[in-house]
Amino acid sequence: MKFKSIVIACSLVISVGPAPATYAAQSELSMTVKQTPSAIEPRVTLYGSLKPNKSGTTVTIEIEKNGAWNATKFTTQVTRAGTWKVVKPATSFESKVRYRAVALVNKKNVKSPMRTIALEKNDDSGVSDPALFIDLVGPGGRIHGADVSRWQHPNDAKIDFVKMYENGLRFVFIKASDTTEKGDALALKYAAMDHNAAQAAGIFTGFYHYAYLPDVTDEEGIKRDALAQAQKVVWRLASLGGYGEKDLPYALDLENKCVRYSASGTCLKNATRSAVTLWATTFLASLKEKTGKTPILYSYANFLEGSMVRTKELAQYPLWLAHYGIDPAKPGNQPGVKEGGCFVHSWTSKNCESQWTLWQYSSCGIAPKYGVPGSRLDLNVFSGSQKSFLDLIKGIWTPSLDELMPKQEPSNMLLTSQVATSSDKAVTFKVNVTRPTSLPVVTGSVKLVFDAATKPSPVPTQRLIRETSGVWTLSVKGVPAGNYLGKLLYEDVSGTHADATVPVNFAVTQGPEPTPSPSPTPSPTKKPTTDGCKGQIRN
Repeated sequence: MKFKSIVIACSLVISVGPAPATYAAQSELSMTVKQTPSAIEPRVTLYGSLKPNKSGTTVTIEIEKNGAWNATKFTTQVTRAGTWKVVKPATSFESKVRYRAVALVNKKNVKSPMRTIALEKNDDSGVSDPALFIDLVGPGGRIHGADVSRWQHPNDAKIDFVKMYENGLRFVFIKASDTTEKGDALALKYAAMDHNAAQAAGIFTGFYHYAYLPDVTDEEGIKRDALAQAQKVVWRLASLGGYGEKDLPYALDLENKCVRYSASGTCLKNATRSAVTLWATTFLASLKEKTGKTPILYSYANFLEGSMVRTKELAQYPLWLAHYGIDPAKPGNQPGVKEGGCFVHSWTSKNCESQWTLWQYSSCGIAPKYGVPGSRLDLNVFSGSQKSFLDLIKGIWTPSLDELMPKQEPSNMLLTSQVATSSDKAVTFKVNVTRPTSLPVVTGSVKLVFDAATKPSPVPTQRLIRETSGVWTLSVKGVPAGNYLGKLLYEDVSGTHADATVPVNFAVTQGPEPTPSPSPTPSPTKKPTTDGCKGQIRN
């Protein structure tokens, strides 16, 4: 997560599972075992995943005794994200204990590899107050943390959260959702990987959602999109198991007000201050209502002041403020303070300071030091005491069945506009895709599929523009003159919503041929080298 950053979306290929008769034979159950630091009692965390995913499958933990495997009382179910986790009291200290997990898939047992752990009775486990177990070893004597996303997984490398814990980090925020379909699928992949691993190492976890705002101006349209994105977050949280005893509130990453981009990626239109404020307020209120836990807003002071309206309603949400180049270890240093003057926004106090809860003070943390692949890591500190940190994580939410993300929920697709003229202009389609409740779908994409008999060659280029949740404009360039048949296909790689199609037919007349212009010979230019970490804290 970086403020004023460019988000690059990557694709995620979802494979179709085999037929039920061969499912168990091809299933793979993984398991990792960690001794988890705890102030309550010594604990062991066992976690893993089931591939292909079959959510709801029961996983039982077995232990080896006298050469035989015995089932324990510890069972759990595979989540919608395909992961599972069991936390149990630690026993048999200083001796090796062997565990394995067993899942019943289509009446056949699927076993994980056996894992052996030698448990240690640490002095820290005798601490009676959980608050005193959260070390104040960050800069300025504060609780230290990080935030991660797919950028911390180059080539699918894993994060060593045990090393992160050993080097003083006590919380980590994980990107778990995104407005765009491809970004969202990739976020889920790594959130499922990181969540249980971090908690097993003793680290408190939070999730965050990267938001793109809708290209609409009416209040109802803005609210409709905010509610749809909040629904996506609730479903994502539910798919990962809800809120447990080590989960921080979900955070909204709101740092971008551009709602319309050119083909080259430059911003053509920004949302108004009132639109940004209405969207954020609606999103945060809906998330709080549905999960019972007050979400966090992540942004930076210039955005809060210049892109949002100051309101008391926004001020009720904890602020996660990004401000680099200020050392939090120096007494008196605070984020969100101007050298001269005052940032005026919803979290400004009477003395012109920002009322922050979390401070992202660097995007240039020394990643390998904390067990993170790559060279850079976002670092954060918490503003308050250990007890106030524990107050922030209060509230456990276990989703009910009707709160879980649906699978292949029927979709309704409506073609609202079609424009086809001449071969020198793009063919455009505007579509609206809704759920059975008439609410917009929360994810997915649209493309044109030509009928085989009329498919042009070379294949035209397609560009999909999101207007708001469930509403897209598809622009198809390079269609030669002729008559065409085909269909518009809505598809959702996450499997939340079912595919839907609308048949189309259109005619394109011959347009003027473009006059080629001679290409100038480019002169070689030396790109200036920049240091993105100049002036930042490199802890």
